Amino acid sequence: MERQNVTLSLPKSLLKKAKAVAARKEKSLSELLRESLEEKVRESTGYKKAMERQLKLMKKGFDFGIKERIAVSREEIHERR
Repeated sequence: MERQNVTLSLPKSLLKKAKAVAARKEKSLSELLRESLEEKVRESTGYKKAMERQLKLMKKGFDFGIKERIAVSREEIHERR
């Protein structure tokens, strides 16, 4: 995988905390940031794909094999015995 360096501008307090988190996890700051960014991208694209898949299913509808005939009335279904 080809890599490219980037420059970030972060508040000093955030940078200090991020370095501490990376050290606790025995990772470099670069590795910690890369993993965090990969996770955000994965979440974003995964959600979008799932939403599109579900919307497509909703538009298509489902075939329950009843051919628009329901043998039982709503009242019969909810009748208390």
